[in-house]
Amino acid sequence: QGVPKPFTEVIRANIGDAHAMGQKPITFLRQVTALCLCPELLASDAFPDDAKSRARRLLAACGGQSAGAYSASPGIELVRGDVARFLQRRDGIASDPQNIFLATGASDAIVTILKLLVTGSGPSRTGVLIPIPQYPLYSAAIAELGAVQLGYYLDEERCWALALSELQRALAEGRRHCCPRVLCIINPGNPTGQVQSRQCIEDVIKFAFEERLFLMADEVYQDNVYAEGSAFHSFRKVLTEMGPPYTDSVELASFHSISKGFTGECGFRGGFVEVLNMDPEVRQELAKLVSVRLCPPVPGQILLGAAMDPPQPGEPSHAQYIQEKQAVLSALALKARLTQEIFNQTPGISCNPVQGAMYAFPRIQLPPRAQAAAK
Repeated sequence: QGVPKPFTEVIRANIGDAHAMGQKPITFLRQVTALCLCPELLASDAFPDDAKSRARRLLAACGGQSAGAYSASPGIELVRGDVARFLQRRDGIASDPQNIFLATGASDAIVTILKLLVTGSGPSRTGVLIPIPQYPLYSAAIAELGAVQLGYYLDEERCWALALSELQRALAEGRRHCCPRVLCIINPGNPTGQVQSRQCIEDVIKFAFEERLFLMADEVYQDNVYAEGSAFHSFRKVLTEMGPPYTDSVELASFHSISKGFTGECGFRGGFVEVLNMDPEVRQELAKLVSVRLCPPVPGQILLGAAMDPPQPGEPSHAQYIQEKQAVLSALALKARLTQEIFNQTPGISCNPVQGAMYAFPRIQLPPRAQAAAK
């Protein structure tokens, strides 16, 4: 309307769509995917040998050696094995590929697990504990499935920490009108950017054991940890190291994706869930449930497979892969620090340190006149 403003442009800062905001793709991952989608490129000298060997291996695992064929409903068996080896390298703990289901991004896997767990009506309806602030996928999926949302509030004064007393409050309140069956954790936090301590994860696992809750651990930001003194601890690793009675009885589904981290490949829609301590008959029902959608997109599975089997020292792509990975993570760490510093320099806005993930969650103090106008 022609009213003068103290700025000349508005910058679009999209939440979590890395490539839309200019992040460059990791060359090796795109090379492997391109070779699988256009196999005649395997004869080209423009591609390194390690990318070609990965592509041949992945194509051999596809029906008719084509990325256009359906895969098995839980995903390409070879890629599920690569995911299992990735988890073993990360945690030092073996993983069974039969417990791994590939998905159309982590979001699809999260909704599938929620579908499996939602049952009953009225007071027996499934209640799902989710963090507040939360990633809106959870509230939307819970509403769509007709489950009951039970919010537990993260503690802003303690850098968005998870308090056991708040979990107990939300659970007790929920039991008055539904049947709480599921506890969702997002670590590193979306949209709050906190990274949970190992002690916190142990406390959550004990709580889930005592209250007979199914644990869902959304860990898609595990590569995005910036704060000094913070470190990512996977729920599967902590659960296994805690020993009995927790290790062999707490039911856990943990999620990961190629959309975030340093890859940022949101559009390929590749992700997975690993389930632990799930009753074999229930796991069979999960297999039936995923078969309804036939299979996840095969190009996303291929790119996920390339990410799970990266170039090793001595291979031609290794140096470039490491350099590109570190460049992305360093840039994201710089942006995280810059964001919180600028927020905290702005009158009326304060922001906790961004320990991880790709989000800052500032507090905005509304001035008295704005409050009066709202009233």
